[in-house]
Amino acid sequence: MSAALKAGLIGLGSMGRHHARVLAGLEGVELVGVVDPMGDKNGWAQGAPVLSTVEELIALGVDYAVVACPTALHEEVGLQLADAGISALVEKPLADTVEGARRLVEAFESRGLVAGVGHIERCNPALLSLRARLEAGELGDVYQVVTRRQGPFPHRIADVGVVKDLATHDIDLTGWVTGQTYTSIAAHTVSKSGRPHEDMVSAVGQLSDGTMVNHLVNWLSPLKERFTSVTGERGCFIADTLTADLTFHSNAAVTTEWEALRAFRGVSEGDMIRYAIPKREPLLVEHELFRDAVQGKPADICTLRQGLRTVEVAASVLESATGGTTVLIPTDRGQEQEQEQEPRR
Repeated sequence: MSAALKAGLIGLGSMGRHHARVLAGLEGVELVGVVDPMGDKNGWAQGAPVLSTVEELIALGVDYAVVACPTALHEEVGLQLADAGISALVEKPLADTVEGARRLVEAFESRGLVAGVGHIERCNPALLSLRARLEAGELGDVYQVVTRRQGPFPHRIADVGVVKDLATHDIDLTGWVTGQTYTSIAAHTVSKSGRPHEDMVSAVGQLSDGTMVNHLVNWLSPLKERFTSVTGERGCFIADTLTADLTFHSNAAVTTEWEALRAFRGVSEGDMIRYAIPKREPLLVEHELFRDAVQGKPADICTLRQGLRTVEVAASVLESATGGTTVLIPTDRGQEQEQEQEPRR
């Protein structure tokens, strides 16, 4: 039986504590140390030693580390790990700037290290099922992807706005479920909470196959909503990632005798199906995939290069909102080549 991988965690905040919980119980992995300069006053480290610096964690000889510190520190911490030859799972977004994200991609790729980004929606049961159904052609041609991600202001976030913190979820999942890349984006943002960063964004974009995209994201709503719809030739899929439910609304196939409706060359309401989906915790699935990748097994993780693309699109959203223009997004050939070389699992 092979020895357990030694894992470390950097950051014990709102996401870090969940990473600690999962790592502590993950088969084939031993959580050997947690880094947080503030200590562990809440007991979230699951009994693992709590360290003050990344250097102390590196000295323990970890095989990989999870980076769950504030976004502004991702680049610094990630480069430290790469320099030490340690694989890393970095919480999303990969970095707070495009330049920083590119430096991380170069650092890990040049050393041949396994590295991924924690875009956890890729492990949501509803979106996994949706993606598989789109790949199987169940919807036919895809016309539009619409997402809504809104809720109350999270006091844990202080270093970035709603675009980098929340909208990056929707940017990544849209490209991932459709298998396409963004080619343009137009956005508006507002800041109503008195902070320097935006807390609401509305964006319209286009993907490489012509699919239209709409994102509405905010921290200003008492209603918590996580909605994704994909409309296409044969109907519409709706995923609720809070409950991990997926439904399909089909186009009506019944001929109508109502003259006014028959004259309208569109679609009408058909059957609705709610799928029964096995529902495992997305964070656990994410950790299992990354563990397998570190062990050299096939695993469909979000790569750093894919994470970089999401940061680039997020930067284009902010550029559009600032300049009041539609921003064209160059195709990333590196990512396209990666997708061509790695068959979907």
